[in-house]
Amino acid sequence: MPRAIAKSPNAQYNIAAANSLPVRIAAFARRGMYAAFLRCTAIDPAETLLDVGVTSERSYEASNYLEAWYPHKNRITAVGIDDASFLESLYPGVRYVHASGLDLPFADGSFDVVHSSAVLEHVGSAANQLLFLQQLTRVARRAVFVTTPNRWFPIEFHTILPLVHWLPKRTFRALLRDTRYDFFAKEENLNLVGRSELLELCRPIAGWGARVTYQRLLGLPSNLLLTLRRTG
Repeated sequence: MPRAIAKSPNAQYNIAAANSLPVRIAAFARRGMYAAFLRCTAIDPAETLLDVGVTSERSYEASNYLEAWYPHKNRITAVGIDDASFLESLYPGVRYVHASGLDLPFADGSFDVVHSSAVLEHVGSAANQLLFLQQLTRVARRAVFVTTPNRWFPIEFHTILPLVHWLPKRTFRALLRDTRYDFFAKEENLNLVGRSELLELCRPIAGWGARVTYQRLLGLPSNLLLTLRRTG
């Protein structure tokens, strides 16, 4: 088995080994996504920030990058289904809450800005993806920023397989089933979207305007960056 490939998915739903080339590339890309988050939300240091989807994975360089890089730790509330309570001691000021992004335990408009990176593709069906976005906008007062891999990038980041994810979704899942990639054959574990699908998911969310930009890798759009801003 190549050293760059782990035996089973980790808490980031990934099989790339720590310090492998794919992981180093991902860390570089996340620097760009973090810069886009600051730019697209124009977040103020005094504003409260919710990060939905923190992970217990600690071997990747850019795991929980928002908690690592955002300087105003005492404004961050971090939410995840993993036990990421270590974030509170690793980054003093951060508050951790164990919860699902499909059922956030906060009142409407509890946070000025909401951030979520690489979670949307792991919440399941299109109906669940819509529910996830609705939960993010429900608890946000002003802006929401979401990243997700672009289905139409030629490499699928979780499996490190080329092109096969461009097939119809049912065919893609059938090909992966009963292989070493069986975990990713299940919709609840991986459901990639393209730009048009992402914008379509946002259409039912009243009172919010949606804009999708790209994070590029080798000139190609590797990740979708969704910014939602309250309009009403």
